[in-house]
Amino acid sequence: MLAFGQKVSDYKYISLPAKFETFKEDFGLADLLTKTLRSKNYTVIPTDKLQWPADAQANPCNVLMAAVLNDSGFLRNKVMLQFKDCHDKVVSSIKGASNIKDFKEGYQDALKQTFISISPSNPVNQTNTIVTQTNITEKAVSAPSNTVSSTAMDNSAVRFSNGKTELQKIQIDNQQFILVAQNSSSPFATFKATTKADVFRVKLQNGESTLGYYENGNIVIEIPQSNGEYTKEIFAKR
Repeated sequence: MLAFGQKVSDYKYISLPAKFETFKEDFGLADLLTKTLRSKNYTVIPTDKLQWPADAQANPCNVLMAAVLNDSGFLRNKVMLQFKDCHDKVVSSIKGASNIKDFKEGYQDALKQTFISISPSNPVNQTNTIVTQTNITEKAVSAPSNTVSSTAMDNSAVRFSNGKTELQKIQIDNQQFILVAQNSSSPFATFKATTKADVFRVKLQNGESTLGYYENGNIVIEIPQSNGEYTKEIFAKR
């Protein structure tokens, strides 16, 4: 087992993908892993962050992302159980192997070997850099406190760019703002406040819903991908 500072047992929430990408079939691995994690007092949640419990949405760094990888060789069925944190850094990577030739039985047997290395959940609150770093910078990036019309595309709007697209931040009211391109008639993204400071529910221009937040004075949107995962789109203040 490879460990990387933090421990899996430091976490309460484990997020599992809808599909383990390196396997052609499920082979019952997701159910087996879910049952085992729950028996060790972990709370298993999906990758869709809008379905997460409120405290997990408020601090995504309290969630580990789990994946089972196909690590098979020529003669043995092998798997690797991997856990990553909110910064996509590997917290733990555990290998298991089986001599059983049948794929389903062999993969499950190999996965069971990894469970020995997983201690029961004993969570500690993970530092959420999203929140702690932005409490200071919020005043710098926020639009003026008075309500600004979404049509007021003037120099008072704060500009952000991801290097490809330049957007203006327009504060609609105390609870929501939009990012909109100067020549666009519809917002690129609409942000609505959550119960956690600097974390927002976001509706994208294509209708998809996701999460957004402030990070180091920038606006970050987690863009949904077709495989159920998310990528960070960072818009820096201009």
